[in-house]
Amino acid sequence: MIYLDYQATTPLAAEAREAMLRWLADTNDVGGFANPHSPHRPGRAAAAAVELAREQVSALLPPGGRVIFTSGATEAINLAILGSGAKKLAVSAIEHAAVLDTARFVDPACTLLPVTSEGLVDPQTPIPAGTGLVAVMQVNNEIGTIQPVEALAEAAHAAGALFLCDAVQGAGKLAPPAGADMIAISAHKLHGPKGIGALWVRDGVTLAPLIHGGGQEQGLRSGTLSPALCAGFGAAAALCTSQRESDAKHVDSLWELARALFAGWTLNGSAEQRWHGNLNLRRDGLDVARLMSDCRTLAFSAGSACASGSGRPSHVLRALGLSDREARTAIRIGFGRYTRAEDLELAAAAIAAAVKCQ
Repeated sequence: MIYLDYQATTPLAAEAREAMLRWLADTNDVGGFANPHSPHRPGRAAAAAVELAREQVSALLPPGGRVIFTSGATEAINLAILGSGAKKLAVSAIEHAAVLDTARFVDPACTLLPVTSEGLVDPQTPIPAGTGLVAVMQVNNEIGTIQPVEALAEAAHAAGALFLCDAVQGAGKLAPPAGADMIAISAHKLHGPKGIGALWVRDGVTLAPLIHGGGQEQGLRSGTLSPALCAGFGAAAALCTSQRESDAKHVDSLWELARALFAGWTLNGSAEQRWHGNLNLRRDGLDVARLMSDCRTLAFSAGSACASGSGRPSHVLRALGLSDREARTAIRIGFGRYTRAEDLELAAAAIAAAVKCQ
């Protein structure tokens, strides 16, 4: 199986797996099973592992804020939106469902900020008066476009609103979004384990908790933390910090190769303002369901993994101005740190052979 679905999830780094194993051990000498909120020695050791992980994750984010561990980016986004108390919201038209659905729950009339045909939000787009929170993602999960989040944060602040950035696809790859008041990230999108994410909250920003109980996580997220998940997240974050330059060079080389291999396809979204590990393509007349059935040794996506199987055309591609028919002819190929050039070459050959038979 050739794995090319890095936007859905990334392979777990060996270093993250190793970091987790100690805190899964059920032995008295290690004490890895201990509750990190307990005052005894094993508990304090587990708590120290959690705080080390917090420091490692914090290194991916701006200074002047705090990291709150959550079960993932979806919970982090809910904590940011609901916890902020904002009643009037504005979000980009191509946000992940975690933002769109939560924003509409709070404000059914929330403003959708449009994007250009290249999938970018114009920072000059007016923000309605009275808006309390603006949310725009750093890197789109379907088409990979990199938004001008710094300028958008300035615009939000000028309108008197907080700025939330879903940085799930950019964390560990790009510089953190400067100017944001809150940033949501997820471990499994940067080679860490599933089941843990984080919300970064700028100093001075006050949130109300969603989960009540023991007051853990600085009073914002009650519940017992998993030292193993925290340690895996931290190790993955540290690896992103140390390998960011080499990872970027590797992805850039794969991008150039992939563009050549799929030269006859149309790219969706900007070719310049884009994370190069995301290749979203379409081809006139393509039967994507049949293509995926014919390429069972490849793992790639017909769109966002979160919306697959819904039968609905991508809201992201429609926001770019594509028709429903055009949107249904798109595939997403995602690659990264552990993808080899020969993987792309074999995948492209298999896809080309399947397309030829349609």
